[in-house]
Amino acid sequence: MQLTSETLERAIEALAKLPGIGRKSAQRVAMHLIKQSPEYVATLAGSLTDLKRLIKHCSVCFNITDEDPCRICTNEKRDFATVCVVEETKDVYAVEKTNQYRGMYHVLGGVISPLDHVNPSDLRIRELIERVGKDDRIKEVILALNPDAEGEATSYYIQKLLSPFELKITRIAQGIPMGTELEFIDEATLGRALSGRAGF
Repeated sequence: MQLTSETLERAIEALAKLPGIGRKSAQRVAMHLIKQSPEYVATLAGSLTDLKRLIKHCSVCFNITDEDPCRICTNEKRDFATVCVVEETKDVYAVEKTNQYRGMYHVLGGVISPLDHVNPSDLRIRELIERVGKDDRIKEVILALNPDAEGEATSYYIQKLLSPFELKITRIAQGIPMGTELEFIDEATLGRALSGRAGF
């Protein structure tokens, strides 16, 4: 195939590396951008640059934020007695969309997965244990990890580390299908799972 534009080809290759976007979708996006005003494209490019320049991790919960600590951790209307432990930031968004949870969060940054060479020391488990030990407001830790083998193993590991503390350890209800990721569960199902959480 004869390339008519190296610039267009570079843009398509870059867009095709995004998750969920194949080469054809990348080509459609690139063609769409060509038709847009220079101001729109400059705004888009600036917002993407700002993602890397301005986004940081909250020093308390490790969610992504523009300010440290994040708005959830500094919101006095939240329930500081409850901490929901999730794998990734996208899971915070999934739980928040249910409008049924008003507590705090702790983002682990993944799950224990020996096959992928992810050990407990690679996650923010130590920070969770330190947080629980220092903050006597925390009365409950909800383990809201994905219901797959790695999520279950990580939940079990954390539960064992938290067992010496005087707090309630719960998990989201098991109505969520095994192998499903939280971000793909509808709000009603995830909301019911949070409401019906059980002891570990």
